[in-house]
Amino acid sequence: MSEEKKVILHVRFYPDGTVSEIQDRPAGLAPQEWFDRLININKTGESFEALSGGRGVFRYPAAEIEALKAAALQ
Repeated sequence: MSEEKKVILHVRFYPDGTVSEIQDRPAGLAPQEWFDRLININKTGESFEALSGGRGVFRYPAAEIEALKAAALQ
């Protein structure tokens, strides 16, 4: 059984909790909008890990991220 390749997307937050930077953001989406789309994929939050220093990471299958990016561009 092959393991599906996962993509790690890095996120940086402002002190108030809003997103300042996020990796692989499609053109036309604000950082917070891209974060909201990613966080809403999995309501349980299993794909997001909060880190210290106002940072976090998402771990998603590469195909899922590419599909979301393509949908955002339409």
